[in-house]
Amino acid sequence: MMNASLSTPLRVAIIGAGQVADCVHAAYYATRPDLQLVAVMDNRLPQAQAFAERYGITGVYQDVQQMLHDATPDIVSVCSPNRFHFEHVMAALAAGCHVMCEKPPAMTPQQAEQMRNAARKAGKVLAYDFHHRFSHDAQLLRDAVQNGVFGEIYVTTAQALRRCGVPGWGVFTNKALQGGGPLIDIGIHMLDAAMYVLGFPAVKRVTAHSFQKLGNRKNRGQFGEWDPATFTVEDALFGTLEFCNGGILRLETSFALNIREQSVLNVSFCGEKAGAMLFPAHIFADVDGELHTLAQRDETDDQRHLRSMEAFVQHVLGEPVMIADAEQGVVIQQLIAALYNAAETGECVELC
Repeated sequence: MMNASLSTPLRVAIIGAGQVADCVHAAYYATRPDLQLVAVMDNRLPQAQAFAERYGITGVYQDVQQMLHDATPDIVSVCSPNRFHFEHVMAALAAGCHVMCEKPPAMTPQQAEQMRNAARKAGKVLAYDFHHRFSHDAQLLRDAVQNGVFGEIYVTTAQALRRCGVPGWGVFTNKALQGGGPLIDIGIHMLDAAMYVLGFPAVKRVTAHSFQKLGNRKNRGQFGEWDPATFTVEDALFGTLEFCNGGILRLETSFALNIREQSVLNVSFCGEKAGAMLFPAHIFADVDGELHTLAQRDETDDQRHLRSMEAFVQHVLGEPVMIADAEQGVVIQQLIAALYNAAETGECVELC
């Protein structure tokens, strides 16, 4: 970590010049006078050049090592396809940089563990952009859990569902580059949000079922067109985590599922004293058959991405703020791997 009173702006480099790098990472960094965007790397040189022009970045590269050597950044954002997260994070840590990496941490739990260990050894911050936990909604529910409002929470349901929302861009349908489909793309976000609110309870076992019924047959949806012949990921997965404390978390996630709603992105919590929905946050209890609201938020919180980035930078500057850290990244990666393993084998995966 660094002293927050530094007068020289920290040098920032970005790996991967795609949408999230543009709309989230660079967009946030550009708002801070104590940060300077100095380099961008992408193997698609025209895209990297256009990205650099938008943000006044002088260094444009197609090679990570060359960028790290020439630009000497203090901070690196890793926004490359999932397959490359491990090598790009490890290279940035080896170069002495703090790292903000897009989700998922990596392709395997073993890679996530190596990334955590490398960050520890280097004494650098490694954070992941699990931005939903930075919503005011998640914080309200997390505080309520810590204050005992719910009593024992024994059933949690996390949903990240789309009726026909296969991404028509990028590599989202390519298992070799992405690692999977909706589970590793959108389901992972609601899984992290649920685990954060619950306080990351230990998981005992995992069961799951996955399906490929629509993505390899249809070719068009709300996010454009795709080639069903190259659709190699699951289009839906349903799993259950059994916690060591006796509770369960049911996870439902899909790119394409015949549901009424166009999309569902939410988590519900059922405790012995009260229940809750996450988005927007609503804590409630039944009193003699009538629903009583204990706390709620009405407005939509669209600043969670910003707060995720801000927390990372403030942590780098030495402030003890919450981040989605490398240790929790390992846990989430282990759960994703267990869900895929259980779905593939049809067997229960024991974790403790």
